[in-house]
Amino acid sequence: MRQYGGTMFSKILIANRGEIAVRVIQACRELGVETVAVYSTADRESLHVQAADEAICIGPPPVRESYLNESALITAAEITGAQAVHPGYGLLAEQASFAEKVERRDLAWIGPRSETIRRMGDKSAAREAARDAGAPLLPGSREPLKDAAQARTLAARLGYPVIVKAASGGGGRGLRVAQGADQIETQFLAARSEAEAVFGDDALYLEKFLVAPRHVEVQVLGDREGRVIHLGERECSIQRRHQKLVEESPSPALTDALRERITAIAVDVAASVAYENAGTVEFLLDDGGNFYFLEMNTRIQVEHPVTEIVTDFDLVKEQIRLAAGEPLSLEESRTPRRHAIECRINAEHPRTFTPSPGTLTVFRSPGGPGVRVDSHAYAGYRVPPFYDSLLAKVIGFGVDREEALARVRRAVDEFEIEGIATNLDLHRRILRSPRFVASDVSTGFIEDFLLEP
Repeated sequence: MRQYGGTMFSKILIANRGEIAVRVIQACRELGVETVAVYSTADRESLHVQAADEAICIGPPPVRESYLNESALITAAEITGAQAVHPGYGLLAEQASFAEKVERRDLAWIGPRSETIRRMGDKSAAREAARDAGAPLLPGSREPLKDAAQARTLAARLGYPVIVKAASGGGGRGLRVAQGADQIETQFLAARSEAEAVFGDDALYLEKFLVAPRHVEVQVLGDREGRVIHLGERECSIQRRHQKLVEESPSPALTDALRERITAIAVDVAASVAYENAGTVEFLLDDGGNFYFLEMNTRIQVEHPVTEIVTDFDLVKEQIRLAAGEPLSLEESRTPRRHAIECRINAEHPRTFTPSPGTLTVFRSPGGPGVRVDSHAYAGYRVPPFYDSLLAKVIGFGVDREEALARVRRAVDEFEIEGIATNLDLHRRILRSPRFVASDVSTGFIEDFLLEP
């Protein structure tokens, strides 16, 4: 791979779609870098296609024929003269083989090195790296499971409940919880089937399942000089089907002492693998203040605006600078200076979470003091049925949690979307829930919340 050594790129191809593609285009524009958008025929009218300096069609709507078509993406970069590829999040962002192909074609990969993605993307290998760095771990298998019989034996030793996890991938896919011995084989087979279908890798591992933990992640950045810093933590406990709905920073659950410990461990984990670019180290937190390494995400996160707001720092521009060989812009780690809460607005039915494609007849986003909206949608935009259901991210921020909560409530109340079903009303209810107001939350919050009258 060409080493840019601090010389900024002149053109970047964005191997993604939707709001993250728009976000990268905005960062590039501020840096004076030209952009190339890629799109499927279903996304011809998408905002990221309109916003980029160039756009190139890479295939028909099915994701494997377009946004997961590695050859088409690399060819698009080469014929447009792009020097670098930004993968965004999801899709191929954590696919080590794609990153490696990009690197071999004399293109810069805007993310960690392919070998780092491969190592930390394998959950078993990531656990070993975290163990070596001194991170606390939940009891579980150290190697991928051979079969359901081995899973049953280990689960009996650990005690139920246990969780079976895909060794590759993320986004809440390939995960199954077994509450007792009668469920372990069924859940093992279901997790293996989904892992093979989604990630092309059916390797699984097993660990003790924490009941009602909190999910806290630490944003880290590393450069080629070996420096690693953190930018504080985000609370991501409110999830549906292991996918986040509401995020905030700082986490109301952390004391100053606990924050210092968890961020220090995150930096140690990243430094132990010579991590470069942006990533997150994720933890589960129990009600006794104990935390356990969960995984590392080797990419920018959907919820990165929360950290950008509370630290006054542009993560996407820093990703690009780091990939160009520049050192970290910050001399030291930075902790939150204000509070921010983000709601993910999805095109989906709020109780079943099934997708709701269709044409947006009305799309009026909120504004005003302390509000940020990241989106690729607009009135008249047709939400395709082929991709992720995320429409927009609404962030409210202020000097403290009370002000941030008031602002994100106002913003969600002001948001008007018609023509399809969305989860706006669900967010309005969550933001007024006494449990959320008191930050009495866990990863099981949504399941309990939906049972309330």
